[in-house]
Amino acid sequence: MKDLFDRILANKGPLGKWADQAEGYFVFPKLEGPISNRMKFQGKEVVTWSVNDYLGLANHPEVREIDAQAAAEYGSAYPMGARMMSGHTELHEQLENELATFVDKEAAYLLNFGYQGILSTIDTLVSKNDVIVYDVDAHACIIDGVRLHLGKRFTYKHNDVESLEKNLVRATKVAEKTGGGILVISEGVFGMRGEQGRLKEIAALKGKYNFRFLVDDAHGFGTLGKNGAGAGVAQGIQDEIDVYFATFAKSMASTGAFIAADREIINFLKYNMRSQMFAKSLQMVLVKGALKRLDMLRNRPEIMAKLWENVDALQSGLKERGFDIGSTQSCVTPVYLKGSIPEAMVLVRDLRENFGVFCSIVVYPVIPKGLILLRLIPTASHNLEDVAITLEAFSSIRERLESGVYKRQSEAIQSV
Repeated sequence: MKDLFDRILANKGPLGKWADQAEGYFVFPKLEGPISNRMKFQGKEVVTWSVNDYLGLANHPEVREIDAQAAAEYGSAYPMGARMMSGHTELHEQLENELATFVDKEAAYLLNFGYQGILSTIDTLVSKNDVIVYDVDAHACIIDGVRLHLGKRFTYKHNDVESLEKNLVRATKVAEKTGGGILVISEGVFGMRGEQGRLKEIAALKGKYNFRFLVDDAHGFGTLGKNGAGAGVAQGIQDEIDVYFATFAKSMASTGAFIAADREIINFLKYNMRSQMFAKSLQMVLVKGALKRLDMLRNRPEIMAKLWENVDALQSGLKERGFDIGSTQSCVTPVYLKGSIPEAMVLVRDLRENFGVFCSIVVYPVIPKGLILLRLIPTASHNLEDVAITLEAFSSIRERLESGVYKRQSEAIQSV
């Protein structure tokens, strides 16, 4: 019999194998200072495009004031216990009611974390007789939720409605045999590519196939639709989404999440979702902070307008300079370049050290070999000067990549 750790020590995983070269700089970097458009990285100020603070609320003075008041009044522990036992308050109910109204659903239920929340929602909604059909490019939290499912599951090609329909035919045959139902899962906005899910086209299939529709709108909530009510509202089909999920970790600049649906479905989830039934209640400082943030979403349209001014300036500037930003339909701004992983590492170091621009880097195995994805997240905190600096920097690094400068530098590093 082998030692359990033999496999772990022999194979560190597709990302873990780069730990010695990457940790502390390319992965697990330390951004310091107040969350904003400019932060410190290894002692130098950089234009920061890697923080999902879409609406710039993380350090908004009004938000900071409410957070501080709530912390002073309640501390970081109150309320103690799970919601079902001793952790339930009127403010938790108020936040749920306001969230439900905001996203045009009958009821909502607070979740402690986004990742845990969507995973647990999927696990609770389906039984072993049911079938899940989900987008192949779904976020890891959805994939982990699906992995808990004891029944059949099928993936459809990314945003491919024809592929979805083929899999709905397969799922229908299985469900007819098992006596179960079908759950279709998409994202409102796919966080890596920035594409909106084809929610309207998916919803149109409900007239032909019997399924329920779950949408993870982590990147759409707060950025799309009227006052930021999400991708479903933006596409005009919010009422066709059976279970709507969003997190506080993006536009709300906080911790927590929620699901919204018909009241009967929310009641079922409240009484059956184990990760919430047996977990400590969301702390009051987060609840009061979320109420303030939600109020700003509803009543400060100028914040979202500023976000989109920056998004449009960045994305149009990149396209005018001939950069490939894919087919993004959201704030998420991917820039695709061609190169190896070592070239990508040299490129990003140059970008940060010599141009003062910090953005996330994505390489194989997350995307195909030979591609480099630089992912930028514009926020309301950015300004047009940040955009101009970044456009100039990207033009310079592309020239160095295409002329072979980074290739030669990466070869020199590998030969040392």
